[in-house]
Amino acid sequence: MGYEFELLRNFATRQGLELRLIVSTGLEESFRLLNEGAADIIAINFEYSEPRQKYAAFSKPINEISTILVQRKRAGMATNFEDLRNAEVTIKRGTIYLDKLMALNDSLDLNIQIVEVDESLESLILKVVENDLAYTVVDEDIALVNATYFDELDVDLSISSPSHVSWAVRKNAPQLLETLNDWIDRIHRTGFQAVLYEKYFLNKKNSYFRNSSAFSSVSGGRISVFDDLIKEGADRLGWDWRLLASLVYKESRFDTSAVSYAGAVGLLQLMPVTLRQFGVVNPSDPRESLSGGVNYLSYLDGFWLERVPDNNERLRFILASYNIGHGHVQDAWRLALKYGKDSGVWSNVAFYLERKSKPEVYRDPLVTSGYAKGHLAVQYVSEIINLYESYKVLVSP
Repeated sequence: MGYEFELLRNFATRQGLELRLIVSTGLEESFRLLNEGAADIIAINFEYSEPRQKYAAFSKPINEISTILVQRKRAGMATNFEDLRNAEVTIKRGTIYLDKLMALNDSLDLNIQIVEVDESLESLILKVVENDLAYTVVDEDIALVNATYFDELDVDLSISSPSHVSWAVRKNAPQLLETLNDWIDRIHRTGFQAVLYEKYFLNKKNSYFRNSSAFSSVSGGRISVFDDLIKEGADRLGWDWRLLASLVYKESRFDTSAVSYAGAVGLLQLMPVTLRQFGVVNPSDPRESLSGGVNYLSYLDGFWLERVPDNNERLRFILASYNIGHGHVQDAWRLALKYGKDSGVWSNVAFYLERKSKPEVYRDPLVTSGYAKGHLAVQYVSEIINLYESYKVLVSP
């Protein structure tokens, strides 16, 4: 899933090509893979610069993006350039952000202290969230999507006017460049690119659908119109029906037509591959959606049964796996084992899952599923358990 993935998939499909994705660790590696022939396109937002022309040929502009200051919302935060006088701003090494900040320094004499580090943009943003850094700078799209996940982030201050950004191909691939440019013209003409950008970066309510909720009003001993179906599913799982209702509310707010930004559908927000695997033909049908979701939960229960014998602890592993995938949770489980923690206790595993966005964690040889915003899955588990505790007070078993 993702903005660049959907664009690349559309390009590959239209050209009758098989798409193979490489997740690069940085710009230097990207250019190296490109020029070695291991990759054909770098789908990164490149602003044109003379030095970069040495390493690749660049497409027509695929978008227009500003550069954004990322900071925590707080009293006294920077709301204009003058507020950055003598401030320290940490940026990813080798990016165009250095030139942008130096231009600010030159034009306004701000004396911004620029610190370049070899860390990912996501890692720097997370350090701002955790208050380890005051400021970083990223592209507008990256800023917007992270502000969707982290309410405490402010991304309102642009440090540059919007600039055209492009993708890169090898210099010895003129036919690929021509085809890519024709396709870029097409996605702008048809509005496909604009629709995708809206989907991933501008519609915050949609993109954060699975991780936001307000408490539902409860009266008369009922939670939803689907209580009877939920009770049937809970009986199959051996769960308190109010717990399953908490999960359904968290996923869809009891809306059978709900569709997440990632393409998950129905009451229990199953992805297309999961729908097929667990026998759901019509995800808008509440009975089918609940049945498929219960089948998936039952599968996850079986997956964790021997690893986490305690029922209460295992429940949290199941919920986290439902949200982020059991591969990511299993990575955290392995790390807990590696460091001598009791891997059958959720809090021990949650500690490592929360850190799966850090390079030193997701690059550990024991981690097979890679990077993840694991803190969101930990938050997801906590929110469902809290909602369940509220339902227990308000609704009879």
